[in-house]
Amino acid sequence: MARGTSSEGKSKRPSNTAFKQQRLRAWQPLLTPKSVLPTFFIIGIIFAPIGGWLLWASSRISEMRVDYTNCDKLSSTLRDVSDYEYHMQGIESSTIPKPRESYDEDSRTCTIEFTMPRDLEPGVFLYYRLTNFYQNHRRYTRSFDVDQLKGKRRSVTDLDGGDCSPLDSVSINGTRRPYYPCGLIANSVFNDTISQPVMANPSGDQKSGTYKMTEKDISWDADRKRFNPTEYKPDEVYPPPNWIERYGETYDEMPKLEDDEHFMVWMRTAGLPTFRKLYMKNTEETMKSGIYQVQVVMNFDTRSFGGTKSIVISTTSFIGGRNPVLGIAFIVVGGLCVLLGCIFAVRHLYRPRRLGDHTYLSWNQQVSSGLADNSNQGSRGTTSMSANAAATTARNKNTTEGPDLLRQRP
Repeated sequence: MARGTSSEGKSKRPSNTAFKQQRLRAWQPLLTPKSVLPTFFIIGIIFAPIGGWLLWASSRISEMRVDYTNCDKLSSTLRDVSDYEYHMQGIESSTIPKPRESYDEDSRTCTIEFTMPRDLEPGVFLYYRLTNFYQNHRRYTRSFDVDQLKGKRRSVTDLDGGDCSPLDSVSINGTRRPYYPCGLIANSVFNDTISQPVMANPSGDQKSGTYKMTEKDISWDADRKRFNPTEYKPDEVYPPPNWIERYGETYDEMPKLEDDEHFMVWMRTAGLPTFRKLYMKNTEETMKSGIYQVQVVMNFDTRSFGGTKSIVISTTSFIGGRNPVLGIAFIVVGGLCVLLGCIFAVRHLYRPRRLGDHTYLSWNQQVSSGLADNSNQGSRGTTSMSANAAATTARNKNTTEGPDLLRQRP
C-alpha cells in the first residue's frame, strides 16, 4: 500500500500550458547594423537638444545662498561672509557685494544682510538648507507613529516597542507618559525662526520696506491630510526633549500640528544628506533689487553633527529649482550615443561583417602560434592509441569467452 501510494502521488510536472511551458508569443529583436546605428543617432539627436533646453531653463533661474552656521561666533558689527553663492542671469557674481552678518547674544539673533542685484519676478521662494544631515537613515525615516499624527490617543502600551522607539515615552517624577509627537523626526525638527526680508534702503515709491512672504501652502496637499487635531489633553503627554525649550517640560496647551506647515515640511524626509526645505514664499509680488536684511533666531545646532545651515532665496521654472545636472546628463547621454554611432558606422563601412557567418564562432577559428596544429596532431595520436587499445581488449575478450560460448551451444 505504501509503495502504491508513493507511486500514485501528485506529479510535480508543470501543467501543459503556454505560460508554464514558456511557449508564449514573444518578439526578440535582431541586432543588426541597420537597426542599431539609427537607434544611436536618433537617441543622440533627441537627447542633446532636450539637455540644452533644460540647461538653458536652469540658467534663467536666479538664486542666492548665504551660510550662517557660525554667525553666533560674530559680534554685533556686520562682517563679510565667506561662504555664499550668487547665480543671477547676466550678472557676474564677483561684481555683487559680499553678504554681511552680525549676531546679538541677548536675543540669539543673526542678522543677514545681502544685496539683491536684480528684480526677481514671482514666485520667489525662501528655503533653509542643511548639509550632512542624514534624514534618509532607515531607522530615522520610520521613527513616527501614523495614528498619533492622525489625532488618535495612543497610550504608552500602544507606543512601547514601536517605530517611535527610543523616543516613544518617558517617566518624569514617577509618571510615565507618551511623547507628543513621538519619534526621532519630530524631535529633530528645524526650529530656527527666519523673518521676512526687509529692504534696508527702500525707495520713495515703495509703501513698505518689508517683502511680504507667506508661510501658508508651503507643504504638499497629501501631507496636510496626514495631520488631524489630537485627542490628547495637555496633562496626558510630554513634549519631546528638543521641544522643552519652546514649550517647557509639560504642555500648557496642545500644539496644533494640523496647522504647523513647517512641521509638515520637515516630516517629509529628504533622500540626500544635503537638502533644502521651503520656509516661505511670495507668488504675487516682485522682489525689487536692493539691500535686504533677514533676522534668524538661532536654535538649531548643526555643528554637533558637522553640518551647515544656510538661507536660500530662489525663483523657479517649469523644471522646478535650479538644477543644471539634469540638462548636463541629457547632453552627455546624447553626445555619447552620437559618438558610439559614428564609431560603429566607421567600423561597419571599413570592415563589414557578414551576418550569420559561422567562421566567427570560437570553435571555428584557428588559434594563433600553431596551437591548432599541435592540438590536431595530439588528437590524432590519441585516437590511434585508443583504437589499438580497443582492438587488444576485444581480442583478449574473444579468446577468453570463446570456448565457453562453444560449450553452451547445443
